[in-house]
Amino acid sequence: MTTFPLVEEVAQHPSRNHRHQAESAIVTARDLADRFAEDSALRDRERIIPVAEVEALSDSGLLALTVPEEYGGAGLGAAVVAEVVRLIASGDPNIAQIPHSHFVYVNAVIEQGTEAQKRFLLGEVLAGKRFGNAQSEIGSKHVRDHATTLRRDDLAVGDWVLDGEKGYCTGALFAHWIPVLAHLGEDGPLHVAWVERDAEGVTVIDDWNGLGQRTTASGTVRLDGVRVAADRVTPYHLTFDRPQTYGSFAQLLHAAIDAGIARAAVRDAAAFVTTRSRPYPDAIALYDVERAADDPLVVRAFGEIELQVRAAEALLAEAGRAVDRARADLTAETAAEASLAVAAARASTTSASLEAASRLFEVSGTRSALASDNLDRHWRNARTHTLHDPAAWKVQHLGRYAIDGTRPPLHGQI
Repeated sequence: MTTFPLVEEVAQHPSRNHRHQAESAIVTARDLADRFAEDSALRDRERIIPVAEVEALSDSGLLALTVPEEYGGAGLGAAVVAEVVRLIASGDPNIAQIPHSHFVYVNAVIEQGTEAQKRFLLGEVLAGKRFGNAQSEIGSKHVRDHATTLRRDDLAVGDWVLDGEKGYCTGALFAHWIPVLAHLGEDGPLHVAWVERDAEGVTVIDDWNGLGQRTTASGTVRLDGVRVAADRVTPYHLTFDRPQTYGSFAQLLHAAIDAGIARAAVRDAAAFVTTRSRPYPDAIALYDVERAADDPLVVRAFGEIELQVRAAEALLAEAGRAVDRARADLTAETAAEASLAVAAARASTTSASLEAASRLFEVSGTRSALASDNLDRHWRNARTHTLHDPAAWKVQHLGRYAIDGTRPPLHGQI
């Protein structure tokens, strides 16, 4: 089994508290983010799929952060993982989005896997294996409508055969295992079929052509008579029959990606205005400034953007803590509080990422619009990723709770 720094540390020092492990994870994420930022504009421009970067992320051990301690992992909470994802996204949000489903489906194993399934699949994670996703279907009536079905295998009693086509399969191209969401039998409940990336009948197509998040390789997965052993199927529907943090955790990581995009936009705007922008003539005449960065209108605009981004980051951090509190004492009320905290974070990070990525040009001036600098990738990334779930529905659920205490639904998308 391959070992990685963070996992190895937990194994050698099981009595060390989570604070030290969390600090180590955040330092690692910050270092990787700096590395990923260096060529992020080039990868976007040329649509270079970040294969080496994803391998570096795996090698760091960060993808095993949420494996429980009893299964050999660090067992770190949602707040730490959200900060790790935010930092990675500030370097390159494409790379941060690729393992989103990995973390979510690690939770799926923990939530509904048998003991044998947990030992095996979580062991795969500790060995550096990555989970992808084959969940959404482009031709379906809505995002929670699925036609893909597991049918009985005529050649092996108890086993299954999987047919279907999935879209927006972020992470599948880089995955060792692809969790596929499918009905168990005709019109049966939803289950997760754990399919190996190179299994016969599995085709992963890199046909993603979004205007932003261009290098996530969020393409198509086709499943043609894929055989699935009985012990590679786990329930999915049962997760939502009771209070849960499965959905709020998944949404939290989406918010972290948007917060990272917002911070990257502020960082690049500051770098541009301090090195390449020219001061406006009126600022020179009235305030005797020598740099565009000293123009009081520019400074004020930066202050407004920074305020909005800091507020989004604070809501993200609080949402992570709310998910962790709910996990520690899971009730209908704590699960609802976690969902509402995450809803607030998602609405806020949506606005902050779009605003920061747009106002980048306002504060930087005409030169910042040159295609050669590719600064528009921040807005394209924000606009594309924030479409994942409508922010307006986050606000709607917050409003209903504020008015009459109506808890958000348990479907896992809030």
